[in-house]
Amino acid sequence: MIESVGADEAEALARVHAQCFERPWSGGDITKMFDNPAVACSAARAGDIVGFVLFWIAAGDGEILTVAVRPDRRGEGLGRRLVEAAIVAAIARGAASLHLDVAEDNRAARGLYAKLGFLEAGRRKGYYSAARGAVDAIVMRLALPAC
Repeated sequence: MIESVGADEAEALARVHAQCFERPWSGGDITKMFDNPAVACSAARAGDIVGFVLFWIAAGDGEILTVAVRPDRRGEGLGRRLVEAAIVAAIARGAASLHLDVAEDNRAARGLYAKLGFLEAGRRKGYYSAARGAVDAIVMRLALPAC
């Protein structure tokens, strides 16, 4: 089940994020993001939160800040359903586009976004620092239909 969650779930979101990224966000980091009224979060729950998408929508534009699905729950279509939830929310709030950054070497995520209609719109050289070295961020954008 995909549902909207708020800052009260920040610690649970941080636990999922920590399983997905080398430099995870803390519960405090996530709580602070919710101070911005444009920020929203949709989560997949199977008892506990098993995945989420954190995004903001303001002034006709939206950005997916992160998508995280626990490694033991990947391959079930949760990532797709979470991104689709962000797309629906962006359209409902009148956004004309939705964009995101994704690590160039994250082929699974790039493939998912491309299947959903996101197109490469730019590149940020060495944006991500990781144990494997600096990795470019691919900026992807999805034009949204008007309501």
